[in-house]
This record gives sequence, C-alpha cells and structure tokens, in this order.
Amino acid sequence: MPLKTPLLAATLAVMAVLPLAAQTISATATAQPLTAMPYSPSLDVTSLDRTADPCVDFYKFSCGGWQARNPIPADQAAWSVYAKLGNENQQFLWGILQQDAELKQRATPRTAVQQKIGDYFEACMNTAAIDAAGAGPLHPALSEIDALKTREQLIAAVPRLHHEYAGSYFFGSGTGQDAVDSTTIIIELGAGGLGLPDRDYYLKTDPKSVKLREQYTAYVTQMLTLGGEPADKAASDAAAILRVETVLARASLTRVERRDPHKTYNVRSVAELGTLVPSIDWPAYLETQGAPGVKSVNVSQPDFFKAVQTELTTEPVDDLRAYLRFHLLTAAAPYLAHPFEQANFDFFSKTLRGVPAMPPRWKTCTRAVDRNLGEALGQEFVARTFSADTKAKTRLMTEQIETAMGQEIGGLDWMSPPTKAEALRKLHAIRNKIGYPDTWRDYSALVVKRDDYTGNAARAYRFEEAREWRKLGKPVDLNEWGMTPPTVNAYFNPQMNDINFPAGVLQAPLYDTREDDAPNYGNTGATIGHELTHAFDDEGRQFDAKGNLRDWWTAEDAKGFEDRINCVRDQYASYVIVDDVHINSKLTSGEDVADLGGTLLAYMAWKKQTAGQTLTKADGFTPDQRFFVGMAQWACENQRPENLRVSAVTNPHSPGFARINGVVSNLPEFGKAFGCKAGQPMVHVPTCRVW
Repeated sequence: MPLKTPLLAATLAVMAVLPLAAQTISATATAQPLTAMPYSPSLDVTSLDRTADPCVDFYKFSCGGWQARNPIPADQAAWSVYAKLGNENQQFLWGILQQDAELKQRATPRTAVQQKIGDYFEACMNTAAIDAAGAGPLHPALSEIDALKTREQLIAAVPRLHHEYAGSYFFGSGTGQDAVDSTTIIIELGAGGLGLPDRDYYLKTDPKSVKLREQYTAYVTQMLTLGGEPADKAASDAAAILRVETVLARASLTRVERRDPHKTYNVRSVAELGTLVPSIDWPAYLETQGAPGVKSVNVSQPDFFKAVQTELTTEPVDDLRAYLRFHLLTAAAPYLAHPFEQANFDFFSKTLRGVPAMPPRWKTCTRAVDRNLGEALGQEFVARTFSADTKAKTRLMTEQIETAMGQEIGGLDWMSPPTKAEALRKLHAIRNKIGYPDTWRDYSALVVKRDDYTGNAARAYRFEEAREWRKLGKPVDLNEWGMTPPTVNAYFNPQMNDINFPAGVLQAPLYDTREDDAPNYGNTGATIGHELTHAFDDEGRQFDAKGNLRDWWTAEDAKGFEDRINCVRDQYASYVIVDDVHINSKLTSGEDVADLGGTLLAYMAWKKQTAGQTLTKADGFTPDQRFFVGMAQWACENQRPENLRVSAVTNPHSPGFARINGVVSNLPEFGKAFGCKAGQPMVHVPTCRVW
C-alpha cells in the first residue's frame, strides 16, 4: 500500500528482530488450530550450548542449542523465539476465526465483530472462488488505466489511483502529526513508487545486485503478462518500468539520511508544491483524497518530487501507463487468483529472501484479518489470553524501569543540568500503553462479504485510507495504537511520546508470571527498557516532552552524546552479517543504543525489585546469570543468507548475535556475573555506554 505517514515511518522505533514483512510465521503443514496457548518457560536450559564459553560468545552459549533444534521452516525467511510465539498466536487466532466463520451449529448468534472477522476469514479461505475470478476483480481498474491515452489524462488520473487502489504510484501521501507541533495533524507527501525494497537495489553494480534486477524485471514481465499483455510487449514494458523506478530511486534519500527527522520535515504551501511539481493539480489531488482547502503539506523529500515532475513530463506515455498497470497488479497480487499470488511469492519471498515454500492458507488468511481488522480480532484475542495480573505486573515493571532511567539521567557526568531537566521532563511525560487500546476501533462502516475476498481487501484499503484522511482538523488521538493486540512486537512513538506493548508480546516465553523475576526482567524488562531508551537515542532525542521536533540540548551535551554513540557505531560496524557484508551501524545505531541502555535499565530495576530478598541458584545459574541468559534468549534465531542480505540494506536492527554480544560485552555487571576477564571477546574495549 502507499506510504501513509512518511515522517512517522522514518521515526517509529520497534523491537522486532526482523522486518515485519519477513515475519510470515510458520508451523508444520499438519498444524491444528489452538484452543489454548501453550506454555514455554522464559528461561530455557535446552536452548543452551554448554560447550560454548559465555565469555567468548555469550549468544552461542545462550542460543546454540535453540539454533540446532529449530531449523528454519520451509515457508520462512527466518525463524526466531519471537516468530515461534507469533506462530502460536496465529494458531490460536486461527481457532478463533474458524469458530467465528461457522454459521451452523452455533449456540448463540455471532456478534458484529465475530461476523466481520469470521466472514473476512471465510472469504479468504475460499480459494476456489478466488481462482475462478482470475484477474476479473482488477478489470475495471486496468481498463481505466488503458483508457489514459494522453499525458494530461494520465497525470490527472494519479489522484484517483491514490484514493481508490492500493499501490505505490510515484509517491505516497497520508496524514500524520506535525513534527514541530505534535498536537496538529498535517498532510505528508513521501517518496515511493519503487517495487524493490530499497533505493540501493537499483543503484548497486555488484554481480548480485545486477542479477537481482534481472530477476525483478522477469517478475515485472510475468505480472504484466498475467494482467493480459502480450509477452513481447510485457518484456519491453518491464524494461521501461525499471528505468522509471531507477530514476525515482536515485532521487530518494538513503535510509540513514531518513533517520534525521530534520531532513524529512519540509513544510510547503500548496502553491509552493505546485511550483515543485506543476504537472499535478494539487488542490484537486487533495480534494480527491478528502482534504479540500488545505493550505500546506510536509514534503518529506523535495528533490524526489522534482524527479517525479521530470518523469511525469518526459517519459513516454506508454511507459508511464505500463508503470501504473504493474503497480496496480503487484499490489493486488496477494489477493488475486493463485497464479498472481504465486508469482508475487516467488520473487519477493523465494528469490529475495530464500523462502522455499508458500505458507499454508490458514496463515495467509489469519494475517489478512489481523492486518485489516486487527482491533476487531484483537478483542477476541485479548479476552482469551491477557489477564489483569499480567497487565498490572508489566505496568509495575515499566514504572520501575522509568525510575531507573531517571536515576541514570540524574547521575550522568557528561550532561549539564539544563539538558538533564529537559530529559527528565520528557521521561516523566512518556505514556505507557500496555496490552490493548482503551477504546476499540469501529469497523461498522467496513462492508465485509463472505464471498468476495478481493473486494474485501479493496474495501479495507479504502476504509483505512478514509480513516486516516478524516484525522485532519481533529485533535490527535493519543490512545491510538500502531500495532494490533496479537502482535509479537513493541514500539516507541517519538511524536506521541509513548511506549507500546501489545498483549501478544507479553506472553511466555517472553514474559511469564510463573517464572521468577530474573529472566522476566532480563527478557521483557530489557524490551521495556529498549523502547524507553528509544526516547533518547540518536533520533528520539531530537523530540521533546510534547513530541515536538526541538533541539533541547546544549551544544556540548550534544557532542558528548555523539561521542558516546559513535563508540557503539564503531563496535557494531565491525560485525559481519553475511558474506563480507558488515552491519551498517549508522542505520542500526538507534536500535543498538536502545538494546544497550534497555538492558542496563532492566538490570537496575530487577535489582531494586529483589532488594532484601534471598536469591538462590536455579538451573545451575546464579540469579545474575539467569537475568542475562533470560535477556539473551529472546534473540535466538536462524536466518537464511538471502534474508540477511536484505536485512543488511533495509533493517535498522542488528542480527541477533550482535544484539546480545554487543550489549553484554559493554556491561561490567555481565563480566562479573560470568567471571569474564580482560582480553576475552565479551569484554569490549573501550566500554561503550550512552545511558
């Protein structure tokens, strides 16, 4: 789908080990729906590799056994502790959806929520009807594009395409909080229009990149052919589409550049926007999206829009029309007949990430409901899985970790009193959102039909588009969530200044009310600390207590921060991801700093929580050792080489081994717990510490 909020997309900080697109959770082909969530302890001694020296490679010591026992399933790019929990959540959701899809033998009528999610799931599962429809659901849209014979007609059609159809047509648009006034919702225009995951895929000249572009061109050709083009025309159109996208890629900011919120905040009047891209009637564009009379917008990448203007006015109309056809087809492919879905999978999953097999249909459909009716499905999930006790205990843990952060800020010897005062003001203003929203989203206006999956997907897209655009002129909804309740993830939003922990991530083995505090604080506590630290990482620190982009640092303090974060960058840049590809630590530094700071905060909170208690060994480990093993085991994972290569370019998170070894090697508390000596790999010199 088109980019909704270009600025927020660059600043939302999440805990996930993998990019969300890669987290297509797996189970065996014979998996059955779950009626209750299974139990896994938050410290798993079977995951250990006791042949490894914890002072040489703590990640291997903590996760080597897990890696050996958990090969990557055939339908996955990677497999991790997070993914396994996500799989269990999905199997449980599958059971809920099967019940809600059932029309016969029900003891009670379905509620409105059960009707929506049950019928959406049933329509998705009806592959016979989907396959029988072929490309039919797209024929009206394809006919509209084919009818665009002149340049003027084609450019005039862009507003309607953005409004009506999922797809990345030249650029993205949406609404979001104003970076300098977080109480205001503004319109944001962002770079887009690419089929490959990142600009670098179009510009690199190494053999792997050249080959991948050839494979992408073959995919574009295949998709156009499935859409009805003759093979020879589809091949020439594919070459033209690659040329158009390459121009757009060259004009796009890098992912590292987009981490600087000042570079993506460029408010322009609509009149100025008209000067930047005069070929588009911007008042008409905005009115079509549902925003008539708007006076200004944020143009996240002005130079990119200059390239859009050039492409719209100089490329042959036939090539631009082919570009529109392809982006309509590729966006709709997962919701169409099997040949479209298979072609989309073969390139984006098999070729790009090395995934051998498509997931079973129940997973595809469960994810589709979660994506488009997430808070409706979330109500059903939360009612069955998330206890008041879990919410209360994780809230207490969060408050303890925030107290620890306050103590850290107060004790910093490199930060001046004025900056400390601002930092504490921001800390005390952070809002903690745990489990699920206070008010559920209303889906009553979304029409869901039991026999129209492609139509349901299209209507869900328009429903969400309209919901986003309706935010203009209204107060910011501080209770809104950016993840659905079953999601196994967490995030910090710098403009909301809140940390968010969905119910899905607050379950064993990540959080377990039956376990002692050591692994719980090591695992979930470090996750909470991670999200909290994002408020003060290289990106988050640029926003103040109200979520506004404002420099509240003295020049000397800012330099002190950068000196310390550069220590972390230098350390992580030495780690190899795959082949000879090193971590791009300028891209990952926000997550790396959050991992480091979050673990220290969790350790401090755990020590306070257990002060005065008599703690004993368990599973052969001291309490401190159990804390660190619990912390490490959330990151156990296996990844395919292809997925690692994609992650090296696109993922702001370091791979699991670096997220653990990079952290513990900077913590004297870890070295003391395991008796590590100077000169061993898990004792990093110099010691890096930001917070």
